[in-house]
Amino acid sequence: MAPPGKEEALDGGWGWVIIVVSFISQFLAYGSPHAVGVLYPEWLEAFGESKGKTAWVGSLVSGTGLIASPICHMFVSKFGARPVMILSGFMMGSGFILSSFAPNIQFLFFSYGVMVGLGCGLTYAATVTIICQYFDKRRGLALGIVATGTSFGGFVYASLQMELIKIYGLNGCLLIIGALSLNILVCGGPMRPLQLKGYSLKRKECQTVKMAKLSVQDINDKNDKFDKCSENNEVLNVEIVNGEKKQKRFQERCSIAAVVKNKDAYFKYIQTSTKLLQDRLFVSLCISMFLFDIGSFPPVLFMEDVAKNSGLSDEEYILPLVSILSIMMGVGKLALGIVADLTWMNSYYLYAFTIGASGAALLCIPLACSYVTFAVLSGILGFFSGNWSIFPYVTSKIVGTETLTHAYGVLMFFAGLGMLLGPPAIGWFYDWTQSYSAAFYFSGTCVLLGGFNLLLASLSCWDKNNSKNKRPNVKYVSSCDSVASFA
Repeated sequence: MAPPGKEEALDGGWGWVIIVVSFISQFLAYGSPHAVGVLYPEWLEAFGESKGKTAWVGSLVSGTGLIASPICHMFVSKFGARPVMILSGFMMGSGFILSSFAPNIQFLFFSYGVMVGLGCGLTYAATVTIICQYFDKRRGLALGIVATGTSFGGFVYASLQMELIKIYGLNGCLLIIGALSLNILVCGGPMRPLQLKGYSLKRKECQTVKMAKLSVQDINDKNDKFDKCSENNEVLNVEIVNGEKKQKRFQERCSIAAVVKNKDAYFKYIQTSTKLLQDRLFVSLCISMFLFDIGSFPPVLFMEDVAKNSGLSDEEYILPLVSILSIMMGVGKLALGIVADLTWMNSYYLYAFTIGASGAALLCIPLACSYVTFAVLSGILGFFSGNWSIFPYVTSKIVGTETLTHAYGVLMFFAGLGMLLGPPAIGWFYDWTQSYSAAFYFSGTCVLLGGFNLLLASLSCWDKNNSKNKRPNVKYVSSCDSVASFA
């Protein structure tokens, strides 16, 4: 079936199918990584490694996708959402299945950490890109619906993985999770590219290869149309053999001319990055994001193990703590996004408050001694970790809308770095002290420092000598933009 025209599919039509398959894709992709805390104690028992070393598996699966996000988005821009989604399905399915045969923890670093992590990054890039193509006025709502798939996936997969481990063991659980993730391949099918009206006909004329008997005059008449394909870096070689026209296409992807042509773009990228890193508030946001993810991500991995070490038995569990954390994260995304849309609310200070509240909850974890206490603290941490929904607002207030995409990529690098280093650091603290108390005191302190850093950087005294450099005043052009916080 031919791709639909933009006027027909935008903000509806086939776009609703895209929302459904994107939601399912993020549900399947992020379900197990968000519930990796259920697998962590099993890996400790299976391989007998230290907690710090084993924690690298959980940190890699979350950090790799964020750090590699520029590469993932480049793949989507180059090949489209559908091929990238199919690739991510193969990577995630292979990663989970290989993990079930892992002989040691180092093998898991690659199979579960890198392969599944990259698959998550590719899935996220493909779903967000295709949603933005199909939706304009309702883009914020569409992204918000799709984003809840990650939280819902973590909620369901935590209980699912616990039951599968009880019935089939750790290896059987990973095999079944791998089989489920292969359904991402099916989700990639409906993600047909959206093209402008008339554009597909021009591309089809350039790309379609017709094997027919043509005269030399016919070929000369068509030369002008074939030359137009060179605008897309496609060259058509025409050979005449026994009156038949054979067309061969190839792309000059790695030519020196292409590198020289993009030289200015590289310099502009470096120049923009340098300019952003000279902004006090933006640097403060990078540091806060790094500190926040160092401290706030480890509970996803360690909460179940912390509860077991405190003496809780399986009979006391009503729901896995990771499930509570994941579902409350989805609630937090929605609720904090709505609060940030209020006209009297300052999103910058709201974001700083959520970081501070998360740090206070982390400091209370070593004091917990019952399932109810752990469940309440997990809910609080999950709710305030939903501050990802207001993070784009804060970034746009600092850098404006023109460099928002560039700035967001830089910030995601710091977030991925924090997620990569946080869990191993907590594990090393435990290996050193044989207690999670010092580990979570360190974790909570890092998060509190991140919130304090944001408040300190916002003090007006810093701007006395920089009155000429005013912050961009971001205004929404329509009421539809307000729901973008749901994403």
